[in-house]
Amino acid sequence: MDNIVILCLAVFCARIIDTSLATIRTVMVVKDRTILAFIFAFFEVFVWFLIVRQALTSVEHILLLAIAYSAGYACGVMVGMYITDRFIVSNVSVNIVVKQKKEIVNALIEHNFAVSVSRIKGKDLISNKYMIFVATTSKRVDELKKIVTEIDDHAFIVVSENKAVLGGYR
Repeated sequence: MDNIVILCLAVFCARIIDTSLATIRTVMVVKDRTILAFIFAFFEVFVWFLIVRQALTSVEHILLLAIAYSAGYACGVMVGMYITDRFIVSNVSVNIVVKQKKEIVNALIEHNFAVSVSRIKGKDLISNKYMIFVATTSKRVDELKKIVTEIDDHAFIVVSENKAVLGGYR
């Protein structure tokens, strides 16, 4: 019985590792970071191959192994998402729609955000509103949202990830 517990723990931990690597690899592919995607892919499949080989040689307690395998995969997805959210910086664009722009624009500039402003029509096509466009990084989105919502808690904010940002404010 000790042997199956150790095997289940090994399968569980290995699935966390290889699935986390797969999540990070996917992000690297989307961001066109070929070399990093290659490296993560190699280690992902290497870990997966070793653990699958080990798990498939054991025909006893197959249900326990399947549970460990599935639970490790699920935890690996969460760990991979956590790693990418915390450690991989993305370029993002933030569109903010507001009725009054001056205070928000000044606050964003004061906090070193690059800001562009356009006058737009609201959904009724009559009311004048402003679209504030900000190009920043994923690490600064929470700061930006806090600044905006402290001034205008009804601001409409859309955050989109960009593949690349060229030129503009430095």
